[in-house]
Amino acid sequence: MPGTTALVTSEGAVRTMAIHELSALLWRERELLDVLTFKLEEEQLLLTSGKSRWLPHGTREVEQVLGHLSQASLARTIEAAVVAEVWGLPTDASLAELASAAPEGAWAEILTSHLTALTRQTALIKELRDSNEQYLRTAVRSTQETLADLRPATAAGTYDAHGKTGETAGSRIFDKQF
Repeated sequence: MPGTTALVTSEGAVRTMAIHELSALLWRERELLDVLTFKLEEEQLLLTSGKSRWLPHGTREVEQVLGHLSQASLARTIEAAVVAEVWGLPTDASLAELASAAPEGAWAEILTSHLTALTRQTALIKELRDSNEQYLRTAVRSTQETLADLRPATAAGTYDAHGKTGETAGSRIFDKQF
């Protein structure tokens, strides 16, 4: 019957399908991490070139990729639980645990390769994220300093003849935390 192939196949075929599906999902996740890396590098180029007007577009694209990555990660987690159960492991087994428990020859190597690549990509993304955050902090600090230089001397925190500052309690454009 169409659509019931998994129900009428032997356990070995179900096991093979599950691991193949897991590998395909891991490839998809790696591709999304590559796209995220590209988008973060793109943001970095915008930050370093001073093209800040395009940052909202870049940020929106990063958020879209993160949404896709979240969905892919959930699908991978579900499929990994199926593979773990078929292989007699707890359903929350890590990718490293799956690789070390892989019953078939090539699957241990394939899963280890995925794990190595995912770890490497994640470290690169963290570096880019941290670097971009530093560029943003520097840009905000520079903008605040520029705005402070534009205020009249009495409004810049200096004291007048009565010992009071000319600074008013007006609104601020930027959060003082930065």
